Amino acid sequence: MTLDQIKQSLLGDWKSIATEIRPSLSKNADGSMKPFYLKREFKYLPNDKFELEVTNFADTFGKLPLAKILLKGHIVWQGEHAVAVDAQKVNFIADEAYEVTPLLQGFVDVLNQIASAGFKKWEIGVMQNILGKAFVPFGLAEGQIFGEFDLIYLHDNMLFWGARNVDGRGFDTEENRPTSLQIPLIRK
Repeated sequence: MTLDQIKQSLLGDWKSIATEIRPSLSKNADGSMKPFYLKREFKYLPNDKFELEVTNFADTFGKLPLAKILLKGHIVWQGEHAVAVDAQKVNFIADEAYEVTPLLQGFVDVLNQIASAGFKKWEIGVMQNILGKAFVPFGLAEGQIFGEFDLIYLHDNMLFWGARNVDGRGFDTEENRPTSLQIPLIRK
């Protein structure tokens, strides 16, 4: 497919099939990697704009929502990716919105301890925009615009992005761009 055909096929709403698991940088008491659980809803819009809503959960089956995160921004297409025919390297730039809504009291308590500077008091169900602000829980510095070096691959009406690095590293550099596929999204 041409890049224009890929973009046309990508237009619209996508969602997770089920709760997904990712490795995190956090460790359990025994030194093993702590997992985190999420569901994604993604919209690809005209003019290379996107919206991504991620709901994080405290449990495997997605019954205890921890937080909702909304990213809005732009996709910068970087060319073909070797993971599969028609896969594309993309950079997601969340330059329009980065909103966090805590949904569980324990997470609210953590945010009020480590992410209070520059924010109102954190409350369950109350969104705050962290765009361009220092936000320790996500490792963001003041003035930093969140972006990821990722990939997009469409196959059989499923949308794949890159799988998280097994050691929990993010996609914050070209060297960390994923080289394998993660669980796909399906049309909403």
